[in-house]
Amino acid sequence: MAEYVVLVNENDEPLGTMEKMEAHEKGLLHRAFSIFIFNAQGEMLIHQRAKHKYHSGGLWTNACCSHPRENENPVQAAHRRLMEEMGFDCELKKAFEFTYKSKLDNELTEHEYDHVFLGEYGSEPPFNTDEVADYKYIAVDELLVNINENPELYTEWFKIAIKKVVEFKNNS
Repeated sequence: MAEYVVLVNENDEPLGTMEKMEAHEKGLLHRAFSIFIFNAQGEMLIHQRAKHKYHSGGLWTNACCSHPRENENPVQAAHRRLMEEMGFDCELKKAFEFTYKSKLDNELTEHEYDHVFLGEYGSEPPFNTDEVADYKYIAVDELLVNINENPELYTEWFKIAIKKVVEFKNNS
């Protein structure tokens, strides 16, 4: 079944839809969301993408990220996808939005208007093994050091977004 993304302009105003792979092949700006989950100790939940994913397979990233469907707002999509991918749902608070463009493997480009949500969850997630190979909770300082020392182990968008999330949390 083909999946579609919502193409947007730099103000997140919808321009129409396009099949997801085509949008990534052409590098067109589209709506996305990223979810960052923390436990009560302040550790971040990260997961390793399943190796067979169409891009960035086997890389570590934030708890969940994806694309809203047409006529689905970002927070609805975030809750839906968090359950589909990680097997749980929790309260999510909108943190900020940003736009980025990154080259990926398989000659794809992520060009996204990203809505970032934060949440808290402390249990073992009953994740979907079609989406997730592994997960862990990790101290943010330790994670930042590891990203700096081993950037090839992490998704492109995560390396951009985590800095913005840390700055947001430090200023909140």
